[in-house]
Amino acid sequence: MLVLGFDTATPAVSVALHDGERVIAGASALDARRHSELLTPMIAKILADAGASRTDLTAIAVGVGPGPYTGLRVGVVTARVLGSVLHLPVSGVCSLDVIAASAASAASAASAASAASAASAGPAAPAGPFLVATDARRKEVYWARYDAAGRRIAGPHVGQASAIPDAAGLPVAGAGGPLYPEAFGELIGPAYPDARTLCGLVARPAGQVPLLAPEPLYLRRPDAREPGPPKRVTPR
Repeated sequence: MLVLGFDTATPAVSVALHDGERVIAGASALDARRHSELLTPMIAKILADAGASRTDLTAIAVGVGPGPYTGLRVGVVTARVLGSVLHLPVSGVCSLDVIAASAASAASAASAASAASAASAGPAAPAGPFLVATDARRKEVYWARYDAAGRRIAGPHVGQASAIPDAAGLPVAGAGGPLYPEAFGELIGPAYPDARTLCGLVARPAGQVPLLAPEPLYLRRPDAREPGPPKRVTPR
């Protein structure tokens, strides 16, 4: 097995390879305006780092947002093209779910470390529910609510951070938290989707997140619209 995963739904471009047991290569870059320039060379680099080629791939994983139209489209279209050309299955994962899985995993590891000396300790887990919020522009965020294990229980939605129910009492992962800290509880990481986590969710599915078709989750219409008919400028 060799799963190639990438996410372009946020200002970060993240790419990784997973062999079914572990991540064997990965790279990330933060540049909101260069997704199309960065993604293909990053894919080539991690394949080279792993000593692999495209013909060695067995599956493609892609973050499907929600996210801004242009950046999100770069990743989804690339995944579709690779899947079609290489005759590979393509699985989509909500990008907020990827952030949540990373946050839950980090919290679980921290809890396990702090409880290592307690003989009666049960399975480590985050303390409770939390939110993931990313920048949706227009003074809004894309957001979803998760249980302590990182399973989505509400969303994804788009709206003002101040309008999210009970947000002030919940920890928040994702870049939306630092943008509107007054609206949320404790700020936790990560800020962006990590393709290493994305690959793991697809390579070793455990039912934590739903696997989706490679279709973008926009949640609202793009800013660019098809022009309407020309207005009459001469008197009737």
